[in-house]
Amino acid sequence: MEIGNRIKNLRLSKNLTQEELGERTDLSKGYISQLERDLSSPSIETLFSILEVLGSTPKEFFDEEQGKQKVIYEKAERIFYEDEERGYHIEWLVPESNEKEMEPVLLEINPGGCFKQFEPSLSETFAYVLNGKVTVRLGKDHYEAKAGETIYFHAAARHQISNQTDEKAELILVATDSYL
Repeated sequence: MEIGNRIKNLRLSKNLTQEELGERTDLSKGYISQLERDLSSPSIETLFSILEVLGSTPKEFFDEEQGKQKVIYEKAERIFYEDEERGYHIEWLVPESNEKEMEPVLLEINPGGCFKQFEPSLSETFAYVLNGKVTVRLGKDHYEAKAGETIYFHAAARHQISNQTDEKAELILVATDSYL
């Protein structure tokens, strides 16, 4: 088992530098670096101190499954929400995506319906229209996309996706921000 690599991955997941981890554990940045490169082995007490700062228990840390990432998500795992008033149905394709950098969803918009309106943000939005036709309002501008077309924009202005036709629209939408 590569203890150093696990420490490094945990540290990075907490957005800590080696120096910050060292300060919080009374260890030097150089020692943390040596641990992460498996050039040095920590005492049990030191390891437990590091794990406490990184928010992990020894059991979690040494669990072999811990380091594996989930790659496949089954349809039964999806979370969905329907807004009958606005006329849309949304399915989160990756259940915990609100904790990740991208948030992929399957969005169905009924005829005359619209997805909720979003305020300006630093996020980027990508969508692929599977069926039907949608209108994207981005600030004062309007864009139309039909089945087989791709939508991509920086969300620097107020924005909304709607369906102004008389047939259901379906699209895959991925935002780099957790605002869905």
